Amino acid sequence: MLQMLQKAGNFMNIAIITGASSGIGAEFALQFDNILKSVDEFWLIARRKDRLDELSEKLNHKTRVITMDLTDAMEREELKELLRRENPVVRVLVNCAGYGIMGKFSEMELKEQTGMLDLNCMALTEVTYLCIPYMRRKSRIIQLASSAAFLPQPGFAVYAATKAYVLSFSRALREELRPREIIVTAVCPGPVRTEFFDTAERYGKTLAIKKLTFVNADKVVREAIEAAGKRKAMSVCSPWIRLFWFFTKVLPHGFLLKIVGLLK
Repeated sequence: MLQMLQKAGNFMNIAIITGASSGIGAEFALQFDNILKSVDEFWLIARRKDRLDELSEKLNHKTRVITMDLTDAMEREELKELLRRENPVVRVLVNCAGYGIMGKFSEMELKEQTGMLDLNCMALTEVTYLCIPYMRRKSRIIQLASSAAFLPQPGFAVYAATKAYVLSFSRALREELRPREIIVTAVCPGPVRTEFFDTAERYGKTLAIKKLTFVNADKVVREAIEAAGKRKAMSVCSPWIRLFWFFTKVLPHGFLLKIVGLLK
């Protein structure tokens, strides 16, 4: 739990959640609503205003609905200006905005694949950069990576590469921010039952063996919040995904990729 967060004088304490309109992002808002008593306002960021309004009505906290396409550099500039104008204390930043599409790299639309780079990497990096100056001691950054970050994923190549970036970036940033006591936690779940797969399976299907490891978003978020509260570098949900992570550490990736190829 994040009970260690304290009021920051007369400043407005906020929690920023991107990708808050559905899935894991929305679940973070719901669970944090019962935990972050010292936070004055939630800033909920996503493209779908109707979904954000619906979520806002479920929360006890004061909320600010920010309808924004984070792949648009001009709209990210609006977030920068909003932070400058309000000058809040960012107690928690949760970067959940992102998407993935399965399929062979050479057979998919280029724009869809570069879009993953724009949202999963570029937007996450810039939002993090914009928020850090407004953070204080014991602030938390929670970055949604994936177990896909552990091993290259043929048929999910760009998405896995973007999540490897998120994990690497988060681990390095954690060390850079250690002197300021700002904690960075990367969340690396396996498949989660959300709308993610409505988009992801447009060209390909999830491996049958992966479907055995599906978990619910509330479990992923609960464990992520606990990990962040304990200042852990990473949250890996479910025994199966922790075992997968272990294998990627001790076995050659070439060997593991051959095994994955046999499962298709």
